[in-house]
Formats: sequence, structure tokens, C-alpha cells
Amino acid sequence: MPQSRLRASFMRGGTSKAVVFNRSDLPSDPADWDAIFLAVMGSPDGNGRQLDGMGGGVSSVSKVCIVGPSSRSDADIDYTFAQVAVKEAVVDYSGNCGNMSSAMGPFAVMEGLASVPADGEAAVRVHNTNTGKVIVARFPMSDGEPATQGELGIDGVAGTGAPVRLEFVDPGGTKTGRLLPTGQARDRLTVVGLGEIEVSMVDAANPCVFVRASVLAKSGRELPDELERDGAFLQRMEAIRCAASVAMGIAPDEATAAKIPSVPKVAMIAAPAEMPTLSGRIIKADEMSIAIRMISIGQPHRAVPITGATCLAIAVRVAGSLPHELARQDGGPITVAHPSGTTVVDAEVAHADDPARARAVHGAVYRTARRLFDGHVYYQPRQAAEPARLAAE
Repeated sequence: MPQSRLRASFMRGGTSKAVVFNRSDLPSDPADWDAIFLAVMGSPDGNGRQLDGMGGGVSSVSKVCIVGPSSRSDADIDYTFAQVAVKEAVVDYSGNCGNMSSAMGPFAVMEGLASVPADGEAAVRVHNTNTGKVIVARFPMSDGEPATQGELGIDGVAGTGAPVRLEFVDPGGTKTGRLLPTGQARDRLTVVGLGEIEVSMVDAANPCVFVRASVLAKSGRELPDELERDGAFLQRMEAIRCAASVAMGIAPDEATAAKIPSVPKVAMIAAPAEMPTLSGRIIKADEMSIAIRMISIGQPHRAVPITGATCLAIAVRVAGSLPHELARQDGGPITVAHPSGTTVVDAEVAHADDPARARAVHGAVYRTARRLFDGHVYYQPRQAAEPARLAAE
């Protein structure tokens, strides 16, 4: 049987990469997508390498994006994100990828899905169907094409590129309908292996649960490989994530929460302190507002998801939260330190001192993005268990 093929692009957005499809090139019924996405990425792969597909064995490069005309009047395009598991036959639509969001505006322009000036600044309103939120992507145009050359460098990506500003508009309540799903800036959860612990659960850009690194007998300075080797740590982080999922109203019980690996994100946080990066560079305490180590689909993230950094920066603004307590505050943008370096987020929260009324006004970050190739991606059906589809609802 010959291989199947679909028109596609391969794009980098921030510190992630994804296969990107125009909605018109996919089957009309989304129920048919999962088997295609698994085959394209090379999942499931018990070896964890995805050598028979486009994936790279880690969550940050096992992603699919679908872009098409907008279904709502306040946006230019619809963008659906799919996180493809590496070792399991799971396609998860429950959250968004902030890094890949930076590539969606340029892709839409190149596909003729959005009208922008041939030169100057383009602004594309991106409706993320996973969260129901609109993200405004602003980027330079040159001779009718999105510019790629520029002076912006982002930690975790070699070289520099043209800036893409992402404005997460009214980002609170993406899955739960509230910035603070429990109505509190911090809560106590009972977690197997840890007992009762203090956390902050915040839903902005993507829902996240934040815990002090010291609760887990960590400093918050650890690099991903060290955390990857600590199976007990990863189990505790997953237990926190599942307990938070129930407390936030995302899942009815912890067994169901375990089947929704993308949300909430779980992270340990720490106050500013000198810490190493994957490149060997040392970040000084006065170069950061707060430090984070986030787990993504069971793996320690080598940077920080943009939605995670945005959620953390917004949480820092909320009086009484753990991030607010640990962060160095100077009134300016929040600098989030992570294993690859730092990410700067501009965040604003209204009624930040009143948990019942707190509202995230916006979170804004800068990324770079570019198309790596376009053409056709080839795939063949895999003999595997029926894929598990996790809906965005």
C-alpha cells in the first residue's frame, strides 16, 4: 500500500516546533484527524524517539497545529493546537501552546488566510479554539512576506530573528471560567506522598498549579536532566497536578485527571537566586523576578511554555498568591528564569488584591518564528491501539 501524504508546513514558534496544516487540507471530520497526527509524528513509540515520524521524542517538538478561517467576528483565523504524546496513542486538545501561537499569524499570511500590509506591522487576531481566547500577533512584514531576520534573541534558540509580539487578551478562565478557579489566591491540597501542601491554582492562558520548590525538597535551580532522573519527584508532581485538576473543576476525579495530561500545567517555583542554564550560562539573582521548573506531559520542560510563563507572571500580580510572595517585584515586566534562560512577560491584573474580583487584563510576550519547510508530509497507518482523543471542552 502506498504512503498517504498531506500538504503541510514545518514551523518553529519560540522554543517549540510543529507540523502545521491548513484546515482545508485535512479531512472534513475532525474525528479522522487523530490517527493521521499520530502517524505523522511517529507515535506511539515505546522507545521515546519518534524516529518514524516528524516528532523529536520530547513534548516541545511533538505538536500539530491546524489553521483555518475564523469562526468568530472578532478574529481573523481559527487555530487549533494538538499535543501528540510520544509513547502513547494520545492526542490532547485540552490546552494551547503559546510558543507555537507565535507562528500562526505568519502562517496565516503565507497561506492567504489573513490580509495584512505588504510592509510595516501586521496584526493578526488568532482565535485559539482550545481555550476560546483571542491572541493578537504583531510582526513585521517585508515585500509581502513575514520578516524573519531581526535582532531579537530568545533563550533556548540559537541566533536572532524578527520579533513576534503575542498579546493574550483577557486570558483568564481558559478552562474554568475564572482566573482563580477556587476563588482563593492560595489553597491547601492533600497529595499522596506529601500530605497537605500549599499551592496557588491560576487559570490564565492555560491553567497552572504552582508549588514551592522547597516542598519537594528541591532548590528550584535543578536542570531538566537531573529532574528527569528523579522518578519520585515526577510522581509527586503528577500527583499534585491531578489533585489540582479536581480542585480547579477540570476533572471530576484524579483518575480522570490522569487522562488529561496537558492541563493543568504543574510547576515548582522559587525566589530569585543564582542558577545555571543548559548552555552553561549563570543567571544572577538580580536578572530575574522568579524561577520556575515546569513539567510538560510528564517531562521536565527545557525552557518554559509561553502559556506557563504568562500564567506565572499574572499570578505574580495577584496579592496573596505563592508567586506573589516569592517574586522580586519592581513594578515592571516579570522576568521568569527557566532552564534555558529567561522570558520577559508584561502582565496586568485588575482588582489584584481581591480574589473574588481579580481579572487578568492581558499578558504579552515576544517570540521569534519562521517556516522551516513546506511541501507534503508522508505517513502510513500504524498498527496500534485506538487513539485516545482528549477534547478541548
